[in-house]
Amino acid sequence: LQSNSCGPDFAEENTSSEEQAMIKIAGNSYLASPSLPDFHGCSPGWSSAFYGAECFDSEVHSYLKNLGKQKSSESQNIDAKKVELEQLLMMETKNYRKTIKFYQKLLQKERRSKGPETKSMLPKLKGQLQEMKSKVQFLELVKKYQMMYAEQWGVESYVLPAVIHNGKTDTMDMAPMDESSLLLYYNTEKHQCNNQNGVRVLQAGTPLGLMAYLYSRNAFLEGYVQQFLYTFRYFCTQEEFLQFLLDRISSTLSSASLDPSTSLAKICNRSFYILQAWIEDCYSVDFATNTDLLGTLKEFISSKVASLNGYGERLLSLLEDAAARKSGSTDQCSGLGKCEEESEEGRKTLHSLCRKLSEDVSRKNFYWKLSKGMAPIAQYQRERLHTGSAVLPKPCCSSFTEETSVSFARADEVGPFLLIECSAQQLCWQLTLLQQEVFHKCHPVHFLNSRALGVKDKCVAAPKAVSADTVSLKVCNLFLSKCIQDQYLLQLLKNADSISTWVAAEIVTCHTTKRQVSLLSKFLLTAKCCYEQRNFATAMQILAGLENLIVRQLPAWKILPAKVAEIMEELKAVEVFLKSDSLCLMEGDRFKTLPTIPSAHVLAMHVQQLETGGFTMTNGAHKWTKLRNIAKVVSQVHAFQENPYTYAPDFKLQSYLRQRITRFKDADISALAADNCANFHQIPAEKHSRKIQDTLRRMKATFQ
Repeated sequence: LQSNSCGPDFAEENTSSEEQAMIKIAGNSYLASPSLPDFHGCSPGWSSAFYGAECFDSEVHSYLKNLGKQKSSESQNIDAKKVELEQLLMMETKNYRKTIKFYQKLLQKERRSKGPETKSMLPKLKGQLQEMKSKVQFLELVKKYQMMYAEQWGVESYVLPAVIHNGKTDTMDMAPMDESSLLLYYNTEKHQCNNQNGVRVLQAGTPLGLMAYLYSRNAFLEGYVQQFLYTFRYFCTQEEFLQFLLDRISSTLSSASLDPSTSLAKICNRSFYILQAWIEDCYSVDFATNTDLLGTLKEFISSKVASLNGYGERLLSLLEDAAARKSGSTDQCSGLGKCEEESEEGRKTLHSLCRKLSEDVSRKNFYWKLSKGMAPIAQYQRERLHTGSAVLPKPCCSSFTEETSVSFARADEVGPFLLIECSAQQLCWQLTLLQQEVFHKCHPVHFLNSRALGVKDKCVAAPKAVSADTVSLKVCNLFLSKCIQDQYLLQLLKNADSISTWVAAEIVTCHTTKRQVSLLSKFLLTAKCCYEQRNFATAMQILAGLENLIVRQLPAWKILPAKVAEIMEELKAVEVFLKSDSLCLMEGDRFKTLPTIPSAHVLAMHVQQLETGGFTMTNGAHKWTKLRNIAKVVSQVHAFQENPYTYAPDFKLQSYLRQRITRFKDADISALAADNCANFHQIPAEKHSRKIQDTLRRMKATFQ
């Protein structure tokens, strides 16, 4: 790896002064007693799995390299880098926040008076905002790269055999071993990096080889660690992976504090960082659902690690925080370690700062395109039902349970009238918040191996008569047999099916054709508003309800306004777009600033398509290129969770919607439609009588 690869443009400096300084500082402090402020979160995050080695380019490395230098001749100082970067980011963030507030005031003024001065100032200010946003985003990326302290403990290719053998033998005393039996590479084209002829990229490996590659140089920066954490269940169980890490810690812990530059010290420290990244990113899917695995880890830390260095105390604290977030937090966005509280009051992330601006821009100028080969969908006049009072924040009730009980008592009395009265935008916002609540509880790993859970194309995840706990794992199971799989995807898909059934039930239970037309229009406009706000999950759920066989045959469709009826074809075109490409929602920069909720079923189908075919080569090695592509697709779940919707919740409307959805979730649409005469085509009485007379006349003629 050292002689044949260069990784990112900035990462191949064999023994730079920066790395030596970091190892020296880390070796004298981390193993002895790491202070909590210096023990940073090390989960690479979704961007590492999605972009890979391209996540951090040479510009980021060069910028970080020059930070903390008072003079060009002075050596780099890590603490100075941290201080300067934090100050720059704080200053740029405050300026950006002030500019956004000024922009919003001008936007409101322009809507009221539409003065020429305000109109001419808005484009200039918008350009300044884009520049400031890019700068803040770049500093956030530099900060994330600076937090990759785990990379200092990466080892070279010839040390990987020592990692396989528990790290008991130092590389200075062992003979060279054949690496081809563990890992398989392929050569890329000529790459301009330190005048080398090419780059070797990992293609396949044995389970032990793939686990050992976690210790290789640049594994964090190239995205391998995050991709591994998403996909390792295809070739090893959680218990096997944990035991692999604990064995490396046990065999190297006693000698790791002697010399931080030795391979044993690097293996020990890298093991702790990998373990920490695993807990931060996958606690909810691996440790929370497997008490034996969690118990084994806690017992090992308490008995062998906590008494020797600060790693043990930090990991136990990390496990406690992860358990608290799993049980009590409903607002987590993208996993553990991602929702850190800022020390400065008023400090906000890039996404929260961009959100209101992006929402204003998207509502003002929304132009949907399917792809280059398909014509853009025509834009229709949006329903003008949301007045100034409608978009004001609703007063929060003192107790959600009180509001729920009141709504439960009145839900059946009100019926579908409340749906007709509220605007499509209000309905869109509250359905989006309800959908966001269930979507933010899912994890990228939940979308893997969905065939084993019974998830199929154009059908629900499991039969309604069968609970999620009784789903049989048949031959379609792609995980190892002893690998425990969280089945939250079934809940997500069952929720989607309940909303679709609710939409169909509300329509067929309307007792007049006029009300059916009103409700059809409301659902169509709501679905349009949802996908315009990038809530594709609810939009597709409403579409599925409207495409119900009974609903599609209703007479109300014939008298529906033409422009409203055309939205149905628009929604079908959006569905085709979502199914066309697994990464269609990640194109461009819209997903970075605008909240997004994908369709869970469509995403599961994309992952199933990637899972089709063998995972191993003829020599038994697992195809890492296949696993890497799967990790890239599922990583968008965390990407979308980073940027939540900020609509004002209407608890009364939400409670009403919950009750109606719960009431109709298992309803038989055919039975409901049979009790309502508005669902049938009515034949006029005179015409009906004439048909009977003609029939009798023909029958009489046959007997003559």
